[in-house]
Amino acid sequence: MLKITRKSLLYKSAVEYADYCINHVEGCSHGCKFPCYAMNMKKRCGVIKDYQDWIRPKIVENALELLDKEIPKLKHKIKVVHLCFTTDPFMYGQKEVCDLTLKIIEKLNKNGIRCTVLTKGIYPKELTDTKKYSVENEYAITLVSLDEKFKKKFEPYTAPYEQRIEALKYLHSYGLKTWVSMEPYPTPNLAPDQKLKNILEKVKFVDKIIFGKLNYNVKITEFEDNKNFYDNCAKIVIDFCNKNKIKYHIKYGTQSMVEEKETEDIFYKPKFYTNLVPQLGI
Repeated sequence: MLKITRKSLLYKSAVEYADYCINHVEGCSHGCKFPCYAMNMKKRCGVIKDYQDWIRPKIVENALELLDKEIPKLKHKIKVVHLCFTTDPFMYGQKEVCDLTLKIIEKLNKNGIRCTVLTKGIYPKELTDTKKYSVENEYAITLVSLDEKFKKKFEPYTAPYEQRIEALKYLHSYGLKTWVSMEPYPTPNLAPDQKLKNILEKVKFVDKIIFGKLNYNVKITEFEDNKNFYDNCAKIVIDFCNKNKIKYHIKYGTQSMVEEKETEDIFYKPKFYTNLVPQLGI
């Protein structure tokens, strides 16, 4: 794998998952075509040239050294570190990325910093070793379909859906905190035979669900009833989570006529699993 070096690694974040983020890889071999917001952002800033450049990821070879310098300065400020915002920490088929991710999580945890992790890859079973990795970490997969034909078109090089689910379920079976990001969720003109309830049933074991609409794709506006569609989807998610005592967050902009709500209660506070009462509008 290609290598790069950086001057810094930990950075303050505006994402709801955590107050700090790490991106220890430039690019992502998953090659998602929703389109990928991260790829478009990097292209716009001149960091990458095109799609082919993006799917040839470059690993940050001095990542661990940077953490050794940055953690002592920042650990008293950090609530949670998210892996990752512009790449995938457990990139499917990329062992070098996965190995580095495990080392990063271990180093953060040993310094009392917990992590949220989101992937379209496969979680390694090593994460169940609570002597190395904190039980306060939160592990998630992105899941917006169960149709492998849809995956081939929009998430071509990601892990198969069933494998993602099984890996997450394995972590959950060991008592680790798990969640699902159902974003960006497609409209019926992109996934015509899809049933949201079927996807929800597959992940009813998780502690929380994040749901959001698909943006940056003209096909969404071509679906004339898209506002009512997403309103109905949000209601299905809310009802499902209430019924199964799962915490949830509907991303801002998904529901029409709904004000943005604070999300800190379900993302920043540890041991959210001790209070499973659903919180409407989180």
